[in-house]
Amino acid sequence: MSRSYDALEADVEDLWERVQTDGLGPADLDPADADTIDTFLDALEAGEVRAAEKDAGEWEAVEWVKRGVLLNFSLRETEAREYGGVTYHDVLPLRDTADLGERGTRNTPDGTTIRRGAYVGSDAILMSPAFVNIGAHVGDGTLVDSCDTVGSCAQIGDDVKLGANTLIGGVLEPVEDAPVVVEDGVSLGAGCRVTSGFVVGENSVVGENTLLTPRIPVYDLVDEEVIYGHLPPERRAFTRFVESSIGEHDLFDGGAYKPAVVATDLEASTLEASQREEALRE
Repeated sequence: MSRSYDALEADVEDLWERVQTDGLGPADLDPADADTIDTFLDALEAGEVRAAEKDAGEWEAVEWVKRGVLLNFSLRETEAREYGGVTYHDVLPLRDTADLGERGTRNTPDGTTIRRGAYVGSDAILMSPAFVNIGAHVGDGTLVDSCDTVGSCAQIGDDVKLGANTLIGGVLEPVEDAPVVVEDGVSLGAGCRVTSGFVVGENSVVGENTLLTPRIPVYDLVDEEVIYGHLPPERRAFTRFVESSIGEHDLFDGGAYKPAVVATDLEASTLEASQREEALRE
């Protein structure tokens, strides 16, 4: 990073204030301002700044970093860009991936898209087609499988497995809201969706097609409580349907049901099945 963490934070906050109070736009950008938003993206890609950090056991948004991400949309014009012989139009270019191979990370061609401002760790695997958005942080040894989306500012830990066709939602605004977090060692089955700042605790195993969002209750059978917004560490989780308060209705026979998540202790067989997939990462 060409300037210190504190200096970059101060420059981003100053630029944010001028955008909010003076209506600064792309046409008003001077070379120093342009350098600030470029340096900020470099710092994201290097893992020197992150959109969320864990403090006293709780994940919290780093508001100035999320402001920096938003500045890269409001202060850039949409331009025609080239990739793979195709012209596309966006405010941001794609990320330069030359550094990935040097750190043992694999990204397959023809569909793997990493946007500028995304961090990808060492010894990771990104299978096409997959998309990693600006501000996302993908940890060391993590597998992003085919048809996966890692949304803006999402925080994915080390040694995570994102099963095929998994959606990790992005949270940009409001800036004080923490993004989706998937902690170290988590395994998400194919077709899972994690949205709206939900936190998946470390070393948990989540069954395929499970929806994790703060609006759906998690019935934690380990601690015997109903929780929202997070899955505790070292749980096996899967979708079940529970009775809805709607009850019977003239439009349908029988009762109505709503989705919920059930969380239990990890079983040895579950861990063994998850560990067998490690061979794919060699």
